[in-house]
Amino acid sequence: MTNAANDTEDRVRPTLTSLFERAGVEGFVHVRDIDSGAEFGHRADERTVLASVFKIPIALEYARQVAAGTLDPAARHTVSAAYRSGSGAATDGCRHDVEASTRDLAFLMMTISDNAATDLLLDVVGPERVRATLDALGHPDFGVASCAALDDGIRRELGLDPARGLDEQLAGIAPERLMALSVNDPGVAPSSTPSGVTALLAAIWRDEAGPSGACAEVRSLMSRQVWQHRLVSGFPGTVRTAGKTGTDFAIRNEAGVVEYPDGGRYAVGVFLRTPVPDVRQPRADRVIGEAAKLAVDHLRG
Repeated sequence: MTNAANDTEDRVRPTLTSLFERAGVEGFVHVRDIDSGAEFGHRADERTVLASVFKIPIALEYARQVAAGTLDPAARHTVSAAYRSGSGAATDGCRHDVEASTRDLAFLMMTISDNAATDLLLDVVGPERVRATLDALGHPDFGVASCAALDDGIRRELGLDPARGLDEQLAGIAPERLMALSVNDPGVAPSSTPSGVTALLAAIWRDEAGPSGACAEVRSLMSRQVWQHRLVSGFPGTVRTAGKTGTDFAIRNEAGVVEYPDGGRYAVGVFLRTPVPDVRQPRADRVIGEAAKLAVDHLRG
């Protein structure tokens, strides 16, 4: 790295730190140029809770099996009460059974982070297959779990009724108890490092994480995510984005790829730990886009 590049990096790090301090969050960032391999990170090798970012390798395994001809994307599946919590988004909050194709389970999982669709799809593709694929790609420490298992753990820690929906029982729980939950702990919850997440994304965008058709399917699913308040908020409309958010009490994340009109492609991961478990934290959401843009600008010179 040249002295000029070192000087620029020395300026970027304090700016990132200042951004996070003003937002009142703890931040972890990694950006990777998908084609040149150049990278920039801020606490990028520290383990962070993934939250729903762990759905990316589930989507990848789905797409790999479809490409291999061992899984029918049009096969019908029923999102029954065994998968629904009754309080989440999309099928997770439905009152009655919902039928969807395998492909549409993946679509709901990646576009609106549907937990019920995620758990059913995970059962269809096999959690052991997801684990084997991650291990083969060099990501043995990339955590994955079912959403129901994480919710059951929360119920046990808080002493809640296992037969009742989780969200309805969280009202009135002291914030400090929510902050102390294991789902906020990277030593317990599914976790990885920001640099590990961008490495997986780069492999998907370079068609190295599976057959080209499988990687293209994951890219397509991620490009349809509906949330515009985190990663997307930092970039102009001329920049294409594809991402996956993750949210759980003290955790607010997004990992994805931004693609510029000049062909530049950058895998980005911004992971936050917030001081409160509030559902609405707009300043923290915005700083994800701001930090991503700052880091990408640094790589682009």
